[in-house]
Amino acid sequence: MSRMRAAGRTKFTAVLLLSLSVTALLFAAGIILPGQALAAENPGEEIYFTILHTNDEHATIIPHSPAVDFHPVLPDPTVGGFARLATAVNEIRREKEAAGEPVLLLSGGDFMGGTPFSWLAPLGFAPELALMQAIGYDAVTFGNHEFDYGTEVLATYLLAAGYPADHERTVVLAGNALAPADHPLAAQELYRRWHLLELENGLKVGLFSLIGPDALAVANSPEPLEFTDPLEAAWEIVGELQEQGADVIVALTHSGLQGDVILAREVPGLHVIVGGHCHTALEEPVEENGVLIVQTGSLLQYLGRLELAYNPATGQVRARNREHNQPFLLPLDDRYGQDEDIAVQVDLFTRELNKLVERLTGGRFLHILDTAAVSDFPLSIEPPFQETPFGNFIADAMRLVTSERLGARVDVAVQANGNIRAGVIPGSLEHARGKISFYDLADSVGLGIGPDGYAGYPVASFYLTGEELRRALEVAVLLPELFGDIFFLQFSGLRYEYDPDNAVLFTIPGLNQPVPTALLPGKLGAVTRAEIYTGEGRQTDNDDDYQPLRRGDSRLYHVVTDIYILSFLPLVGEMLPALNLELKDARGLPVPQERLDDLIVRIDGRELKVWQTVVEYAAAQPLNEDGLPQVDPYYSAAAGRIMAVDAFPVIAWPILALLLVVLLLFILVRLLLRRRRRRKARFARKIEETGAEG
Repeated sequence: MSRMRAAGRTKFTAVLLLSLSVTALLFAAGIILPGQALAAENPGEEIYFTILHTNDEHATIIPHSPAVDFHPVLPDPTVGGFARLATAVNEIRREKEAAGEPVLLLSGGDFMGGTPFSWLAPLGFAPELALMQAIGYDAVTFGNHEFDYGTEVLATYLLAAGYPADHERTVVLAGNALAPADHPLAAQELYRRWHLLELENGLKVGLFSLIGPDALAVANSPEPLEFTDPLEAAWEIVGELQEQGADVIVALTHSGLQGDVILAREVPGLHVIVGGHCHTALEEPVEENGVLIVQTGSLLQYLGRLELAYNPATGQVRARNREHNQPFLLPLDDRYGQDEDIAVQVDLFTRELNKLVERLTGGRFLHILDTAAVSDFPLSIEPPFQETPFGNFIADAMRLVTSERLGARVDVAVQANGNIRAGVIPGSLEHARGKISFYDLADSVGLGIGPDGYAGYPVASFYLTGEELRRALEVAVLLPELFGDIFFLQFSGLRYEYDPDNAVLFTIPGLNQPVPTALLPGKLGAVTRAEIYTGEGRQTDNDDDYQPLRRGDSRLYHVVTDIYILSFLPLVGEMLPALNLELKDARGLPVPQERLDDLIVRIDGRELKVWQTVVEYAAAQPLNEDGLPQVDPYYSAAAGRIMAVDAFPVIAWPILALLLVVLLLFILVRLLLRRRRRRKARFARKIEETGAEG
């Protein structure tokens, strides 16, 4: 027995030595990587890797909030910036390289669309993606803002960034996007459905991306692309990646947190979701059905750090940040210096942007950080679902500057919260105290593009009757109740009171379909009082400067908004005929939907952009003792233009009407019964009298 054990040990030793020798030869030949050998010999032993991630970067190429406060040496309160991001990423890469652990860097979409740096895209530059390639992103995906300038510009942008060849550096993913075969996005293979990476430790990571319906609903110009159902696309792509031997599958999504939770719940085989769109900074991953969901908020406020362990035996992935007290979000503030190489590239793009700004402003601004105005207070966009100081400032700018440029009074201006990207914070440090730079101001209202091919939504001018303005206010109350704060409208040139509880009459059970009060016959609705401003200049709080805006008013009022909001107005009447708004020209003639571009305000042949009105209005503020435009203290708080009140519930009116009908019927029945009893009594008396006479 002992000889058998000894012989067994000798045989085992020989086999082990042979296996080690063969493995060593395979290592030397490069046929087997260390991680693969580890997985084969220790099937229960975990394999480590790290995912670094960002989302909704929105072209925050330089530090911001406010950009004017940034200082390359001194401490400052700014956050973000690609040069800081590069420093943080490189520090972690060096740390993990020393530990023999691979690192992935991923983006959840909306790397474009936000700051004036994106204005370079229609001119053939790709600043965001070029810098992301230089930093070493492994994969990025499309969000809704990649479509801000249309798909033709997006294709040109990707070509400028070096695609399709540069998929080998930073792959661009769009898993549920379908471009026509003759569109350059498809014809030149400028995006891919999925990608399989083999890491240094032998781990195979499958990557794919999705854009969700909430993001597509607010995408500016995704046509002619079509988009398949995200869940169906995920099922298909996960299967393909599994067939290709992927150990770990990571989805890059631009669907919002709720969409990510549904994806994790409905599609098996996923391990990690790097999400975006809802700008949620998750301090810890949301775990759903064993899937880790992460997001970093927006604007490069944070770099996400997700340290992971993959178990080859179970196929499961777990987060291990807590084992080392490692936070999942790293603030990208002044603790990180500027990476020199990336800073040089940022400077090159800044010079190009300076040239564009100088040209667009007629030489008024030579540098993006030139001072546009000064202020002792921030211009806030808080709280949501309410009139805000900066909302008033923007709407006033659109109304007053457009009026001045056209030489004709504008009665009302409208802007939506969704097009106001941020409030404005004046500089707080000694070198920038109180200053509001061109960049910080334009950053907040610089979205979109006009038919002229230059960035920024143009102002559109049209006319509505007083009755239609009242309907428009009912729409303004209804939209945020149905679709959220991004559809809350800010106004200049009027004020009104409304009861938000009266916007929706009731919701149909089972269908989750709201029924607006405006669909009721008569004059019921959420708006209880509306007044038009008749004074001059900035809207005041003087009651003598207002007149009631009455129902049935047929007078024409001059209205301005931007071309993006304008495109939605004809749809209101299609969905809710009772709230139809017929856009008219100055003569009162209807303007058909196919001619909406005719309503764009053009001065000397150039489109007037919303951001231009805001910058010009800031520069026109009263001069202070230093000769600088000083923002009027009026904009330090809301001005009582949009007031929520508690009114009599609209739902009570039909109930009262029904009760009244029931009461009338009851009285009528009582009267009929009483009359019947009287008739019977008279008839009985008559019979008695007749009998007595007989």
